[in-house]
Amino acid sequence: MTVYQATATAPVNIACIKYWGKRDTKLILPTNSSLSVTLDQDHLRSTTTSRADPSFEKDQLWLNGKEDEIKPGGRLATCIAEMKSLRAKLEESQSDKPKISQYYVHIASFNNFPTAAGLASSASGFAALVASLAHLYELPATPSELSVIARQGSGSACRSLFGGYVAWEMGSKPDGSDSFAVEIAPKEHWPELHALICVVNDAKKGTSSTAGMQRTVETSPLLQHRIKEVVPQRMKDIIAAIKARDFESFAAITMADSNQFHAVALDTAPPIFYMNDVSRAIISIIVEYNRASVAAGGKIKAAYTYDAGPNAVIYAPEENMKEIINLIVSYFPQNQAFSDPFEIFVRGQEKPGELALPTGFNSAVAVKHELGAVKGLIHTRVGDGPRKLGDDAALLNAEGLPKSLA
Repeated sequence: MTVYQATATAPVNIACIKYWGKRDTKLILPTNSSLSVTLDQDHLRSTTTSRADPSFEKDQLWLNGKEDEIKPGGRLATCIAEMKSLRAKLEESQSDKPKISQYYVHIASFNNFPTAAGLASSASGFAALVASLAHLYELPATPSELSVIARQGSGSACRSLFGGYVAWEMGSKPDGSDSFAVEIAPKEHWPELHALICVVNDAKKGTSSTAGMQRTVETSPLLQHRIKEVVPQRMKDIIAAIKARDFESFAAITMADSNQFHAVALDTAPPIFYMNDVSRAIISIIVEYNRASVAAGGKIKAAYTYDAGPNAVIYAPEENMKEIINLIVSYFPQNQAFSDPFEIFVRGQEKPGELALPTGFNSAVAVKHELGAVKGLIHTRVGDGPRKLGDDAALLNAEGLPKSLA
């Protein structure tokens, strides 16, 4: 008997121009365009296996080994229904295709990082869901076309259907057909861009992104200024910076947009606080790192950005990452010795946090924090889009149930 199954991975993306606010909450249509960097799946990814079978009695999904309810009319149900609809159209146009769009599906998904921790797990998760179903159903759709469906699961998921540098164009049509992701440049265009994720807190957020952004849309005058006056020009400027591989401009825009996003959260009634004292200390360290570099006749060397949570993401050219990791570990000692996947510290000779600080750096900008204030560090880089995996990587067993349950 034929087994209809496919497995795919999808990456995390971290926005430089933030998406915050919906003009349509059901279709997830944004109030402004946004832009992100796709991170390397060798370090951060969601893996999803989808199977269609006539013996299944209902659509079911397991996330990290635990069954997740597929609510009728909810985001998961919408994405699955949209993908089945595309398959049904394919079956109508090509009569030799088996009618698997009529079967229920079993889906197992696994994130190799904490869910709902301020890392965009919903983005990579919904992108992996759509990518695996696209392979299962053998759809001829482009990543931009698939991004329209992923967007209805989680807005930023549309950007995880591409690698490299990705824009989500807000569009203007009420049906959302022109609100999709496009690749600005592949990872090969600017492969030297690296990222350091500082995991400040891996607990679930106090105010979810969905609830927070709608409160902002309803109550923040600053948001209206942002979406009309600020973001359109920033999108043009950061796209130009990426195409020119101009890190200084990229960094200045990225930090300014992160600051404004959190200002908009603060301008919400009642105010929303996503950053904490540790988050702000990291900003002070990066600002001083850049100031010392410029004062010595150099350039801006790093850019911080924060999504809806306290975790910092620091973008920088690869050549600056040793200094940055050393700085962060100096102020935020780690419970476990930092293991760098790129091995930028000479083994046995150099330890993060024990090297000299950069010349001219004012060490008084922040205090040394207690052990564990930053719970972990993830050093990664710009990466590729969704990958199709073989059957050996499948998360479902022969019966179509998860191989491992929580």
